[in-house]
Amino acid sequence: MRPHYALENKTVLITGAAGGIGAGLARAFAAQGVQLVLLDRSGEALLNLAAQLEPVGKGAAVHTAVCDLNDDAQVAAFAQDYEKRHGTLDVLLNNAGAEYPTPLSSTAPDAMARWSALLDNNVSSMVRLTRALLPCMGAGASIINQSSIWGRTGVADFSAYVASKHAVIGLTRALAFELGPRGIRVNAVCPGWIRTDAAMRSLASMAATQGRSEADVEKDLLAQQALGGMLTPDAIAGVYLFLASSDAAPLTGQALVASNGEVMA
Repeated sequence: MRPHYALENKTVLITGAAGGIGAGLARAFAAQGVQLVLLDRSGEALLNLAAQLEPVGKGAAVHTAVCDLNDDAQVAAFAQDYEKRHGTLDVLLNNAGAEYPTPLSSTAPDAMARWSALLDNNVSSMVRLTRALLPCMGAGASIINQSSIWGRTGVADFSAYVASKHAVIGLTRALAFELGPRGIRVNAVCPGWIRTDAAMRSLASMAATQGRSEADVEKDLLAQQALGGMLTPDAIAGVYLFLASSDAAPLTGQALVASNGEVMA
C-alpha cells in the first residue's frame, strides 16, 4: 500500500494519461482520493483506463477529456470547460509527449518537420496548457513537468527528444521563478528506463542501429544502473505523489531523477 499524501479532494490533471507513465500516475493518484482529470488524444484508451480506476475517498471521482495539446483552439476550449466544471486546479502533471529517433544523417524530406514537431509536442504543449490553466491555479498549486534522464545526458540519434527534455528542465526552472510569487511550485521528474511501449520502441531502434539484439542492448543499459532491473510506471509514481504533496513545499525548480541510479545528478 502506498503512503498517505494528504491529497484527498485535490484536483489533479494528468496529460498523456491513456498509457505508459501517465496511466501509472492515474492509478496512483486515484488511490489518494483526488478529483482526477485525465487528458489524452486517445479517447477510447482514456475511457478504458478510467473504467479500471477505483477512486478512494468521499467525493473522489475520475473525469476524462480528449484534447490535442498542439492545437491552440482545442487547448483554449478545454481550459474554458475545465474552469466551468472544476474551478480550481491543485496539481498539473504535464506528462504528455512523444519519443522517436531523429538521426542527423536522415535524408527523409520530412526530417526537420519531425524534429520540430517533437519539440512542439514535448515542450510547447506544456507551455500552451500551463498558460491556459494558470487562472485556475493559486497559492499551493504544484506543476510537475515530465523530463527524462536524457534531459541530463545525451544519446546518439535522438537529438530532438534529448533537446526537448533538456528544454523541459530549463522551462521548469524559469517558471519556478515566474510563478513563485504566486505561491505555485514547478518541478520536473527525470525518469530513467521505464518499461513502456515508447521506451521499448526506442530500445528497439537503438538495437537495430547497432546491429544487436534488443535483449543485449537492454542488458547493457540496465548494467549502468546502481540498482538492478527496469522500472515500471507504478514503481516511480511515488516521486510524483511526493512532489504534489505539501511535504514537498520547499521544493521548486528541481529536476528529480528516478533512474535506479543510472544518472546521479
